[in-house]
Amino acid sequence: MAGGQERLLRRRIRSIQSTQKITRAQELIAASRIARAQARVAASQPYSETITEVVRDLAAVGGGGDSPLLNPRAEIRRVGHIVVAADRGLCGAYNSSVIRAAEASIREHAAAGHEYSLVLVGRKAESYFRYRDYDIDAVFTGFSDQPTYEDARRVGAAATDAFLDGRTDLVEVIFTRFVSAGTQEVSRQVLMPLTREEIASTAVAEPGALRAAYEFEPSAEGILELLLPRYVESRVFAALLNAAASEHAARQRAMKAATDNADELITSLTRVMNRARQDAITTEIMEIVGGSEALRQAKQAEQPDERAAHFLRESVPT
Repeated sequence: MAGGQERLLRRRIRSIQSTQKITRAQELIAASRIARAQARVAASQPYSETITEVVRDLAAVGGGGDSPLLNPRAEIRRVGHIVVAADRGLCGAYNSSVIRAAEASIREHAAAGHEYSLVLVGRKAESYFRYRDYDIDAVFTGFSDQPTYEDARRVGAAATDAFLDGRTDLVEVIFTRFVSAGTQEVSRQVLMPLTREEIASTAVAEPGALRAAYEFEPSAEGILELLLPRYVESRVFAALLNAAASEHAARQRAMKAATDNADELITSLTRVMNRARQDAITTEIMEIVGGSEALRQAKQAEQPDERAAHFLRESVPT
């Protein structure tokens, strides 16, 4: 029995060691990708800041007065939600945190009498909301860990077309903002309509810096009408890049925790296996000692009979 338990424990330890190799490899891969993802987030900042600055200058001279992207709707009937999650799991609470924030937003708007629309990024978000029979307008998968600007263009176009056609009156993007390798925050931002105050607040300028005077051809309104969709795409791209960096960081932490837990479990099972082996050895020694003692007692019991037989042989006359 003890030997069988030892074999089971040894087999389980080997299985955990195999899993540990996988988790350690995934931890190292995720750690190597975090640096690249951070670099992409930093590299996208100049474009985002420049286009924000240009849009702010155009809005400051009165451009886009009739643009639907700059004018809030008088009545909000339907709210669009762009939910950015991952294509794969094994990243801790990364996906569940974003999904919970999206459901909280849907409930909040439902309490205000607003309908919802979903544009989902990532297979995990798609499987969750589709399984629960949510109304889904568009799904984009296959690029959550390495998004490109073309991916952001497609996601932004799906949300922008619905907003310009009047199918949605407000669009929110829900994603995980990358703060550092150890800190990521779920962020919920209004994407459309854009407010002039929001555009001014997102523009980064040094205090006291002089602003250049521009002349716009053909007109500020025409240029702003062309740039506003690009501005939306740049914000979606920034959200995708932040989400990708956050996914790698969350996966690195989750895989490190899994590797450490495997170490502890292997240590615990090894102790149990050693105790089982010790019990088996002790049992075998006791069986050997017990058998030896039984043989000794049997031999002692036979010796008086032999002496009596010898005495009878000697006492009988021949």
